[in-house]
Amino acid sequence: MVLPIKIPNNLPATNILESENIFVMDADRAYTQDIRPLKILILNLMPIKSVTETQLLRLLGNTPLQVEVDFIYTKTYTPTHTSKNYLTEFYGTFNDIRRKKYDGFIITGAPVELMEFEEVSYWSELVEIMEWSKTHVYSTFHICWGAQAGLYYHYGIPKIILDEKLSGVYRHKLCVVHEKLFRGFDDEFFVPHSRNTAVNEDDIKKIPALKILSVSDVAGVYAIANLERRQFFITGHAEYDPYTLKQEYERDLRAGLNPHVPQNYFPQDDPSCEPVVKWRSVAHLLFANWLNYYVYQETPYEIDSIG
Repeated sequence: MVLPIKIPNNLPATNILESENIFVMDADRAYTQDIRPLKILILNLMPIKSVTETQLLRLLGNTPLQVEVDFIYTKTYTPTHTSKNYLTEFYGTFNDIRRKKYDGFIITGAPVELMEFEEVSYWSELVEIMEWSKTHVYSTFHICWGAQAGLYYHYGIPKIILDEKLSGVYRHKLCVVHEKLFRGFDDEFFVPHSRNTAVNEDDIKKIPALKILSVSDVAGVYAIANLERRQFFITGHAEYDPYTLKQEYERDLRAGLNPHVPQNYFPQDDPSCEPVVKWRSVAHLLFANWLNYYVYQETPYEIDSIG
């Protein structure tokens, strides 16, 4: 975790460091700064809640920041792969938290990507939540289908159905210099993708408020942001466990879908081999950067002043 640099007041180096998006804290600010826990909300749309919880909490917990997490699920659709008792004990609904404010909000992916957005049973509820996030959340992080849903609702960007499922671990590159979300990243890095749909780069470029931060020659656009609103849309799954793609591939095999072997995942693309993890450091750095630069260092100390 990269913490703020404390330097003497009015040091000439300040302007250079700030131009490179390096956070600088002068002595006066350091003296007056208080610390409070970050409040993070997660809307978990995945069917097996515990798996996604573990993946995200592993990354959110890899930081010296104190983080408090609330989980919610959609009231208009009760998951069939997670027991009601589990939801009652560990989750709330939007009605339970709608009057609260949060420093950060994560919207996960969901296995509904081949449906039109409006056909999803909880779409109206999700629309209400995304609208609420504009005034009750400081920064929002959308993942995979959650990213497509957010781009569609906030900016009218449609999704497109791919000719075949995109599954594998792909090489990515950065489209920006000194963007804080990717501070410390290599020039090229790997991220898993697992989806049947995508967003068109040209559609994104039509929206002046949006900036493409990272792309893959094979997997397409990876990271999009409205930096002014601190909204991030991530099309891949850096949070995936080592065996997630393997489990999805075997599930699709059992279902008779005749899936392709995930690309660049098994050595020599041989499913009998152990997968090679190339994205673990990427995942930790991505979430640490989001928490540090777009939540912790910018969110108001008085959380009720958000919005």
